[in-house]
Amino acid sequence: MSNPVFDNSAIFGDPRKQRRTQGTGPTTTVQRGYPQAGTSGAPTIGAVRLEQMYGGPTATTRDTGRLTYDDVIVKTGGLLALLVVAAAATWQLAPGLWILGAIVGLGLGLVNAFKKSPSPALITAYVVAQGVFLGGISAFYAQAFRPGVVPQAVLATFSVFGVALFLFRSGRVRVTPKFTKFLLIAMGGYLAFSVLNFVLSFVLPSSGSFGPLRGGTLGVVVGLVAVGLAAASLIVDFDSIKRGVEQGVPAKFAWSAAFGLIVTLVWLYLELLRLAAMFSGRN
Repeated sequence: MSNPVFDNSAIFGDPRKQRRTQGTGPTTTVQRGYPQAGTSGAPTIGAVRLEQMYGGPTATTRDTGRLTYDDVIVKTGGLLALLVVAAAATWQLAPGLWILGAIVGLGLGLVNAFKKSPSPALITAYVVAQGVFLGGISAFYAQAFRPGVVPQAVLATFSVFGVALFLFRSGRVRVTPKFTKFLLIAMGGYLAFSVLNFVLSFVLPSSGSFGPLRGGTLGVVVGLVAVGLAAASLIVDFDSIKRGVEQGVPAKFAWSAAFGLIVTLVWLYLELLRLAAMFSGRN
């Protein structure tokens, strides 16, 4: 998987067969309301109650405590709203805290990515830290480059998300082993490129705001490739969530699914913000 949140999860990773447990001894399970052999005075079910039971609706995944798409949507929407609030507050009050937000967000992101069971508190703390980071970095871009780069990046992020979801739901793009392998290799190459660019930015400090390898035409091409990788990662995330719902995993893992989507969306927004700045130019 491309997203470590889903990749390291036994829930959203490889499909698992559902197991059914059965009693080994005779009459190990007593059904409530049914008389058992050899008992006296056992409760019985009336004809009206029995008819209501058979005529009632089938239990849904929500009734059985299993993951649903609604769970993922609600959790993701709530975390996104919290991220926006934290980003807006940081932009207005203390944009210089973006460095602290980046460090704390990175640490919490790694902790949440490798936890076997989701922690709502840690995931919420991660989102707040990322909101602080995005609010500060967005304020910097808004001041250093022409007005409008932040709204453009936000609109482009939701547009790419919508296109990726459409391509996945329509079946036009399918997550196959080859697709996943190609994405993993491409993201590994992009990560190596980004680390090299970061190191060279200290050696060549006059190379610009984006580093010596992210300026000019090459920077635009790399940015477009990164956006494509982020979009492909979203599609893989959707497939992981779909597999989790179909397997009937516990509803608490909606937090993990929402966290994984937030991680990819933050990456996508940063790449689009950088691209918008490249096209707009400095103030």
